[in-house]
Parts: sequence; structure tokens; C-alpha cells
Amino acid sequence: MAEALLKHHGKGKYQVFSAGSDPSGIDPRTLSAIEHFGLPTANLTSKSVEQFAGEHFDFVITLCNKAAAECEGRVSGTNCLAWDFVGPKSRKEANPFEKTLQELNERIKTFVLQLEQATPNTISPTRFYKSLADDIRLKTLLIVAVEHEVCVCELLVALAEESQPKVSRHLAQLKKAGILSDRKHQQWVFYSLNPTLPVWMKQVITSTVVNEPNFIEQELARLNAMGDRPTRTAKCCE
Repeated sequence: MAEALLKHHGKGKYQVFSAGSDPSGIDPRTLSAIEHFGLPTANLTSKSVEQFAGEHFDFVITLCNKAAAECEGRVSGTNCLAWDFVGPKSRKEANPFEKTLQELNERIKTFVLQLEQATPNTISPTRFYKSLADDIRLKTLLIVAVEHEVCVCELLVALAEESQPKVSRHLAQLKKAGILSDRKHQQWVFYSLNPTLPVWMKQVITSTVVNEPNFIEQELARLNAMGDRPTRTAKCCE
């Protein structure tokens, strides 16, 4: 589904491949949902990630937490994005494959739009370092680096901040600087590192997490006390 959608929205600008950690063929209901959406299925095949061993991609996107864990270290990418979608076979509602495809479609449209609007490597080192000069912004970036994606309510808990406008103001500054990207789900906004952020800037952020873990130890403890990500997300989006 994701391969067909990204090829469609990318309009030939990107090479797109899909694979599974334990492929067992394409479910006919998947092909039916894609065809019903109006996209071709003739060249879609079931492939294993092992087929791409040794290759390097600009983006590696996993579509559930299980796949993120199983594919870690098996596929190489400059930007590794972990999305978490409920698989259609696990859904208990009507038309589960069509609904999963619609959710993927919305996320992929946002992803492509971010790529088209992004201006990689235009963030000056001075602006980048100034963005790290405030504890809230720095801790936010480190939390995002660890969690991959967080919403405002999670940051309020993690940072022990009572003022949502204050946290949102800092997030807006990081987004304006081009360091964070966001996506909207219902009335909530979720933030992640901008996938087009220069590699050296990402390395500065991740190196800070690795070399000074105590700096956000309490923040991560408060965040983890909220439960696992699906539970936290459900609470945020109620």
C-alpha cells in the first residue's frame, strides 16, 4: 500500500521500494483496496528486507513498532522514520484494508509535502546552535530524538511544564528554524526531527543523548510513566 501511494504522490520523483521482515505474499484484500483507490497493482510484489541488504537509502520508513524493531540494522538509511499503523488484519471495523490505506495516504501526502517544501542544508550552524541555547528546546530535541515523535501533551508531562502555550512557542521556534517537522492528527500536533536536517546536526543531537543521558533522565522517566506509545497517543487524542 505504502509503495503504491508514495509512487503516486511522488509523481516519478522518487525511487520507491517496499519489503517485509517476514513476507508471505500479498493479501488479495490489499490489492483490492489499492485498485479501488484507483492505483495500479501490476508491478507490486512481496519482498523480503534481506533483498536490500547492503543497499543504502535516503529514507527508510517502518510502518509499525514490530517492523521497526525487526528491521533495525537490516536496512541502511540516512533518515530512518518509524511510523506506527495498526495492521488491517488486526482491525475489527468494517473495510479495514481501505481504512488503513486511507490513513497511510494522509501520512504519505504530508511526508511528500514536507519533502517538497523543505530546503535542506539552508539552516546555518549559528541558527542551529542558537536553537539549542534554551533548556526547553534542547530537552525537547533530545526527547524527540529518543522517542522519534511526540505530541504537545507528552512534552508537558516530560518537561513538567504547566503552560502549553510556553511549550508550543518553543516548538514553533524549532519548526521555524527547520529543525522539527510536524503532522496533525485530529486536534493534536505531533513533532519529529525534520527528515531533511543535515546529517551533522542530527549527529550533534543524538551524540548529546548518548554522552549525557542524565540530562533528560527524569524527563524520559515521566514520559515512560504515561504508558506505551499507543496508550499515550490514545489519551492525547481523546
